[in-house]
Amino acid sequence: MTRARPGRLRRIAVLALPSVIVLAATGVTTGVAAVVQERSIRSSVVDRVSGVAASLADLPEVRDAVSSAADRGTPGALADAHDLASATAALQPIATLVEGASGVSYVVVTDDEGVRITHPDPAERGEPVETTIAPVLGGARFVGTETGPTGATLRAKVPIRDDGGEVVGVVAVGVLESTIAADRERALGTLLPWSTGALVTATLASVLLSLVIARRLRRADAVDAESRQVRWTTEALREQAHEFGTRLHVVRGLVEQGDDEDAMAYIDAVAPGLTSGGGAGSPRRGAVATASVAAVRSELAAAGATLDLRVADDVVLDDAVLLVVANLCRNAAEAGATNVACTVATRDGRTTVTVEDDGPGIDPADAHRVLTRGWSSKADETGLGRGIGLAVVRRTATDRGGSVVVGRSAALGGARLDVEIAAGS
Repeated sequence: MTRARPGRLRRIAVLALPSVIVLAATGVTTGVAAVVQERSIRSSVVDRVSGVAASLADLPEVRDAVSSAADRGTPGALADAHDLASATAALQPIATLVEGASGVSYVVVTDDEGVRITHPDPAERGEPVETTIAPVLGGARFVGTETGPTGATLRAKVPIRDDGGEVVGVVAVGVLESTIAADRERALGTLLPWSTGALVTATLASVLLSLVIARRLRRADAVDAESRQVRWTTEALREQAHEFGTRLHVVRGLVEQGDDEDAMAYIDAVAPGLTSGGGAGSPRRGAVATASVAAVRSELAAAGATLDLRVADDVVLDDAVLLVVANLCRNAAEAGATNVACTVATRDGRTTVTVEDDGPGIDPADAHRVLTRGWSSKADETGLGRGIGLAVVRRTATDRGGSVVVGRSAALGGARLDVEIAAGS
């Protein structure tokens, strides 16, 4: 299965995330707006039914008509439609007019026993109400949702008082919950087109913005990839320059010894085609080894350090071994050592190089990264990069199937590095 690259995943996230945020924000906003709209509608209905009921209860015509009907019945013998006919004739036209003018579902007026004087349905007139009105007959007001003959309604009940302040009846004004739901649906229907338009507009804007950002991210990824390639190339060139410097010391040593032919042959070996004559074949290993050792000693002496080099008789000092020796010894001197001991031997058909020094040593916390290219215990004053020599040693050992071990010198007290590589022929 092919894995998506981090840059591609990031671009997908950039394209998708704004749209997801827009969808979520619009959905939440629409939901909140719908809740607020419903609360506003219900609050408006409460104000309307309460206002209409209070106004009717204070209307002189209502008070007079209900007061005249108050003695038509008793708790034990409730008045009926016939007993309340004159009051109904006076109040029903008012109730019907108010219902149409205020948009309420019903206006019901009762006597002091809760018998209906008015009701939109003639059959309900003269009948007692099904919901309790005892608290209202006691002088309290009520606002809430109850279920009556016409269904669930949001209603207000207000007591009717005579001129002496005694409660003689009740005015109940209500709006069907189904009507409130229909109003809410109409309000939501008005809101949805705006929400949809805002959603489409915001989504298109977010997509366009995402495309612009994604394009810039692609450019940034390309620049980053190019930058990584430049860094890799720069590090490779620094490593090659480091190795070339080491080889120049060998050439200089050969020239100083007067081994011109070996110098030319060595140049042909490390840089084929650079000379026109092709030299005199392969350089003598002994001459190259002597020149390399002399070059290392010269470098260490210039840094104020001495080199104690011991090479076993059966060791073949080929180019790889000399490269390891030169870099390890040079690194010890650069780290501040004054005494450097190098032992080159063979063991089980492999070449071992051990370099110890009396310098400050290597912090155990840094032991795992001292062989990393670019790591150094000293500041880079040249601007060309440090920490290359030990990286060259590691690469050389790896190329020859070997290894590098970083430790501490028991004899000299500084650093110790052990390198093992396949023996050359």
